[in-house]
Amino acid sequence: MTAALAQTDSWIQFDVSGLADQFWNNTVDGLSLGGIYALIALGYTLVYGVLKLINFAHSEVFVVGAFATWLTFYVLGFRAGATPELSVFEIILYLAIAGIAAMAVSGATAVALERVAYRPLRNRNAPRLVFLITAIGASFAIQQALKLIFGLNQQPQIRLLQPHPVFKLFGAAVTNVQIVLFVAAILLWFVADRFVNRTRLGRGIRAVAQDPDTATLMGVNKERVIVVTFLVGGLLAGAAALFYMMRIPQGAIYNGGFLLGIKAFAAAVLGGIGNLRGALVGGFLLGLVENYGQSLFGGEWKDVVAFVVLVVVLMFRPTGILGESLGKARV
Repeated sequence: MTAALAQTDSWIQFDVSGLADQFWNNTVDGLSLGGIYALIALGYTLVYGVLKLINFAHSEVFVVGAFATWLTFYVLGFRAGATPELSVFEIILYLAIAGIAAMAVSGATAVALERVAYRPLRNRNAPRLVFLITAIGASFAIQQALKLIFGLNQQPQIRLLQPHPVFKLFGAAVTNVQIVLFVAAILLWFVADRFVNRTRLGRGIRAVAQDPDTATLMGVNKERVIVVTFLVGGLLAGAAALFYMMRIPQGAIYNGGFLLGIKAFAAAVLGGIGNLRGALVGGFLLGLVENYGQSLFGGEWKDVVAFVVLVVVLMFRPTGILGESLGKARV
């Protein structure tokens, strides 16, 4: 009986001192992880804003970008093992090449997914439930294709940029990789936000999101807008794949996008689905909550805490933290 009680007591911990001790470390790491969530969430929120479609296959668009990143490193001559001795210029160059490759492959995958899986359904005015089932089916199909090509195991670790502390924030070491991830996420979100709010194609995206029929009557090419929406979401997912591989170099595995994709979708909902600014806020918040929960309750509760917070927020704010739809976005 005593043993059983001891097991029950250790089943979950409540380590306030651990949270306090690791607060700034968790904050720094959570922001870098949240940037990855935010970039993937932007793809979910763009597609939902335009089509009211939850594109669950977007997680596989991300995974394709992860494999493209790994293959690019491999083709460039890098192998698993010790970090190569490279100058700053060479590191930037090779990471840029891998990023371009990942974004191109993920963007092409997203466009192909729209063309093959979703456009025929739109042409037949299929119910939304059919789109959702198709998205899930496409997700599994891409997973199985990746498994056939690359196998069941994670790809060997290839690291070009070794993390090392740059400065300290309230005693927490901030590494070069964390800085790159945070800054790059902000910059890419800013580019996407300006694209949607400032460019002609962006105005078309907002018009279709608000009223597709009226937008078509006003001369907006709806099909082109939809393709551009999937393309932008795919490009951002490819960039997120590069950053994820920088943070976790062995992340290229055929089913590696499943949990990450769910979390990114949760981030989009948390911030306000269909809201670009909400995707950024939701991504960072989810990354922070995960890390804080890990210190407070234990590592095995990390994912649970994130989704509990999501449910609690939606109970009081069903539209998410910001809640404004893409079609009503303002400059």
